[in-house]
Order: sequence, then C-alpha cells, then structure tokens
Amino acid sequence: MRGLAGLGALSGVLVALMVLPFAGSAGVATRDAATWFDEEPADLRTSGVPLRTRILAADGSLLATFFYENRVDVRLDQIAPIARKAVLAIEDSRFYEHGALDAKGTARALASNLGAGEVTQGGSGITQQYVKNLLLTQADNDAERQAARALTPARKLRELKYAVAMERQFSKDEILRRYLNIAYYGAGAYGIEAAARRYFSKPAAKLTLTESALLAGVVRYPYAYDPTQHPGQARERRDVVLARMAELGQITQADAARAKAQPLGLKLQSVRSGCVSSKAPFFCDYVHREILTNPVFGKTPKAREKLLKQGGLTIRTTLDWKTQRAAQRAVDRHVPRKNSAGKAAAQALVQPGTGQIKGMAVDRALGPNKERGKTWINFAADASHGSSIGMQAGSTFKAFTLAAALEQDQPFGSRLMAADRYTPVGFRDCKGRRVGDPGASLRNSADGEGGRTFSLVTGTHHSVNTYFLALEKQVGLCETARMAERLGMKQANGKPMQQYPSFTLGFNPVSPLRLAAAYAAFGARGRYCKPVAINQITDAAGKNLKIPSADCRQVIGKGVADAVNHVLRGVLTQGTARGMGIGRPAAGKTGTVDNFSAAWFAGYTPDLASAVWVGDPRGGYRYPMTSLCMDGQCYGTVFGATIPAPIWQDTMAAALAGRAATPFVRPPGHYFSRGSGEDPPKRPKDKKERKKRDKRDKKDKRGDGTLRPDKPKKPDRPGRDR
Repeated sequence: MRGLAGLGALSGVLVALMVLPFAGSAGVATRDAATWFDEEPADLRTSGVPLRTRILAADGSLLATFFYENRVDVRLDQIAPIARKAVLAIEDSRFYEHGALDAKGTARALASNLGAGEVTQGGSGITQQYVKNLLLTQADNDAERQAARALTPARKLRELKYAVAMERQFSKDEILRRYLNIAYYGAGAYGIEAAARRYFSKPAAKLTLTESALLAGVVRYPYAYDPTQHPGQARERRDVVLARMAELGQITQADAARAKAQPLGLKLQSVRSGCVSSKAPFFCDYVHREILTNPVFGKTPKAREKLLKQGGLTIRTTLDWKTQRAAQRAVDRHVPRKNSAGKAAAQALVQPGTGQIKGMAVDRALGPNKERGKTWINFAADASHGSSIGMQAGSTFKAFTLAAALEQDQPFGSRLMAADRYTPVGFRDCKGRRVGDPGASLRNSADGEGGRTFSLVTGTHHSVNTYFLALEKQVGLCETARMAERLGMKQANGKPMQQYPSFTLGFNPVSPLRLAAAYAAFGARGRYCKPVAINQITDAAGKNLKIPSADCRQVIGKGVADAVNHVLRGVLTQGTARGMGIGRPAAGKTGTVDNFSAAWFAGYTPDLASAVWVGDPRGGYRYPMTSLCMDGQCYGTVFGATIPAPIWQDTMAAALAGRAATPFVRPPGHYFSRGSGEDPPKRPKDKKERKKRDKRDKKDKRGDGTLRPDKPKKPDRPGRDR
C-alpha cells in the first residue's frame, strides 16, 4: 500500500532525472541516489512548530493569547472528516496509496521541468508539503527562511529525503494531522483549527462541506485566496475543490451544486496577540513581563520570548475576576480614565499567606501614552514589570516603624513627645554612618499636633510626623529599614531603599504591589510571601514547567503582627481614615506625600490586602493635588482618606462580599502593660450632651467595632497625615 520497498531507488531515479542538469551542483550523482535517500537525515527535527500560548485567570477563563503564529494544535479526530477529504482531494488525492513520492505526480512535473530546463513544477504530495512547512517554521533567521522557500533542485532533494524519513517514522494519519496543523490558511491563521475559528468562529470538528472546501482551496496560495481580502477568487477556488471532490466520488454532483450555490458564509473572529485587548490588561502585562524577565523561563530574553510566543503554553494565573472587577470599577469610579485633571490611580491586591496577586487595576487603557486615557506604564508594579519608577508612599511607611517598635516590645501605652518641629540629629544607617546631619527641620502637617505626647496607638491613629521621627530615632533607623526590607520593600527600580531620617515618612519611591504584599504579611500574622501571578504552566505536551515561588516565610513574630493589626485597625475607626470601614475586621494606613503630590491608602483583612495610589503621571510636584476639581467634583486638598481610601473601601467591600469574615487575633497581653494607649475620651460637661453622645455611639457601633456612618467621612482635622 505504502510502497516503502524500493522507494529509495525509485525516488533516486526520478529525482535525478528531474534535476539532471543540476546534479553536479546538488552534489548527488544518479548512481548514489538510492543509497543517499535510504540514509536517515542527521538534522531531522519534528519539534519547534510555533503554537500559541494562552494566559488564563484562576477560573480557567481566557485573559490573553500570545503567538508568533496563531496556531492551535488538534488531534485528527478533532478535524471534521469532510475537511480532511477536501484537503486530500485538491492537494494529494492518492496520499494513502503512495509513499513519500507520488510517482505519477512527479512524472507529470518531470516533463515540464525537462522541457523548460529548470524546475517550473513540483509534484509535491502532502508529506513533502508538510516537510516544506516544517523547515520554514523551524528557520531561525532570514537565510534559513530563504533556503526553505528557494526554487532549487537542492531544496527539492532535501525535502524529499526528509519526506522519506517521515514516512518511515509516522503513520499516514499522523502525517496528515501534522500537515493540517502546520499549513497556513491566510488572514493570520496557521493550522486548520485556527482557520476554522478565524473564518467561521467554530472549531474544525464542526466544519461543513462548503466551509471545508473553502479552507482546502486557500492552502495553495493563501494570500491570493484569502476570503477576507479576495472573496471572489476564494469562491472560485472553493468551487474548484468541490468539483474535484465530486470527480473523485467523495460527494455527489448534486452536493457539489448545492454547495457552490451557497455564499462564503464568513463569521470572522479575530485573535490579537498580547494584552491590549485583555479584560485585565495590566495584570496580563505583569504576567507577560514576568515571563520575559525571569531567568526561570530561559537564559536570555530572546529565549524567554520564544517560549512565550511559540511554546504552546497554558499559563494559569492567580487572577480572581470578582476582585479584579471590584478594583477596576472602584478605580474608574473615583478617578475616571479621561478625567479633566489628568490624575491617575492604581491598585494592587494580594492574598495574605500566599502572595497571590488577586487583582491589579489602573485607570487607563493599555496603549500608547500619547493617546488620552492610555498608557504602557503599569503604575501598580515595579519597573521590571511595568516601566514605572515608583511613587513616594508617604505615611504608609509609618507601619514599618510601628512594627519595629512593637518587635522591641514597646507597649501600646508607651509615650513620646511630639514636638511642633523636629530636627533630625544622630540618625545612623545600617552601615553605621551618620545620615541627615544637619537635617532640615521637619514638622507636622497640621497645626496643634505638636507640643504634647502620643502613644504608639494615638501617634499612629493621627499619623503624627514628629512623633514617628522621634519613634524612629528611639527604635533605630536601621531597624526600621530592615523591618521594611524583611517585608519585601525595595525601590520600584529594584534598588535597596535609601536610609535617611525621613524614611518613616515614606520618601522612597515604591509600587502599590510591593506595599500591598508587605501589608498582606501583617494580615498573615507575620508571614511574608513574594507577590506571584502564576499558579501553573504546562507546555504543549501537558508537562508542568517550573514557576516562580512565593517563597513564604515568617519574617516577624505572630504576636508582633497581631499588635500591628490591633493598632492599625484603629486608623479606620478613630484615626485619619475614620469612616472607611468595610463591615468586617480590617486595618490600614493613609499616606500623603509632601506638597500633596500623591496620596495613598494601604489596608487589609486576614483574607485580602490592597494598596491604592492616586497621583499625576506628569509629575506630582508639578501638578499637586491641592484645590483639586475633577470632572465637576471638587475635593480641595487631597489626603490619603480623600480618594485612595474610598477606592480601597469600595474594592474590598465588593471583593469580599459573601465571604465569612476572618477575625484578627488579639495581641499578647504584655503590649497592654501600660494600658490600651488610647486617650481618655473627653466627656461633655453638659449632661444632656453626654446622653445624646452615648446614644449616638451605641447606635453607630457594630459588633466588629467599626463605625457605620451614613456616608464616608473625611478624616477629622485633615492634614495630619503625611
């Protein structure tokens, strides 16, 4: 049936005759042809066919597709039988009857080639066409691609030799399957599955007669018969295929006539490579850059890109759609994409205890920065994963000084004087060098805050700058910086954080993602995990590939973290973010950068952590958020509780809706050795006022201790947070 016996001799004679004028240059003599064809090619490879990669959300839904060639590899039984018949009818009707060489077809080409004195026709069957496509797709440079296309006897000989080897190695069905998966069908569709989806929005298994004939006809000259560009020529070619099928008895003449009467019936479906069209574009872009920058996916950037765009990977990510949609809606609601003030917002959400990135939102579309409402910069991520140089985080960094003090077992009730102004003197970095001497005098951001003492609790609730400078001096600048580093903090450019007295005031430029991961560690009782976006990667063969690890580890004691949580919970109930509770145990910290150039909020529960930034991509110091009016709504001066905290509140409430609330753990008793740290309430002198206040407090208090105002409140005495 397959005629393998004597194939070498037959093919040697026919090819030698066909290319007789060129035998010398080809380096193959007629008498050696049979032996040469029988030898297995040393450089024969069947791998390396480009397959598209899919990036999926945690639930398996599609986020994006990456490819050099839009190709989906399928089994033969996933291709409609009528589609297989159509291709064989027009390309190689005797495919199952001959071996690597169709003697009749080659003889027909032979007469033409001898008459012309050059190769003008080919007698290539399916196997030879598969080899030609394989060599073309495996080409790594222009020279190899040109050699794979060259109309020379040497190329034909090489193809035929490979075809002989293929026929020995694979069954006819497998060769046909490989051919159908590798052939180009025009309009950017490689392989019959991608072509069926591209032209008819259906899998190849469901192709009809007319659809099959159209695709079979395109293969010979994809650019000339592309139905999206040349519908008339495509229809004529389709009808040729139908006529050939009827001639071979694969269909009846009546079937062919009915099929010819039908229109092309295109139902186009486009597939774009990359994240631009993704419903979570900046998270998708983060994953993309993770693949391109992480050596675990290849030794060089070129190798990593090749793996992504032709490896046929299935990348299952950590993205949770409920969280992502909540984040995007909140960001877009408070800072619209094309807002009149030109401001921007970004948010990253991380799961405590795992490091999994559950959402990432920017109030822009992914695209050219010159187009309004678009940017290529992922403001939520570091430079390595989004080109952002980071943003100063303001008072959100005070949490690290707080954690360092609690690690030294300072009780909640320990108190320090907060001067009106503070001149840093005697600070030393981790190398023992004096830094900040003589330092500029730093002050609080609201009058009346200085000149009295604060505890760990009240100093944090009111975010008093001079208190935290004094606390940092007492705890140690190095200890504060090391606490932040243990919690994963570094500059957005990847460099270690700079150490100066104003470290606790958040002058280092960082990303929302790193800050969210750090605060997630508080929620996980001191267990820090590197933020990760990928859960699993499988290659085209279904084999699991190595992925980046979250490298979770206990970086601070559980009791210390519990104490941090206890203090930061009060920020939402009686501090700078009063009124920003979400109806369950939560904690957080506001942050406002110098001169109101940016504002932040970082907050968390034991189940989810988030960091929100709001600022101006054109430069916060050049375009500060003072007297801010945006799309008809005026905010005045923007603090961390003005816009970032409401974004956080809306996101967290929606993302966690329907989930049981996880409580924080009460901190160890020794932290209460000097009391709770709270200032005693000032009771109204008037008896009626006291009763009225007590009644209001009883009504407003929830079981979790979170205030429930009728509408979000601005922080009392705004301006205290820096």
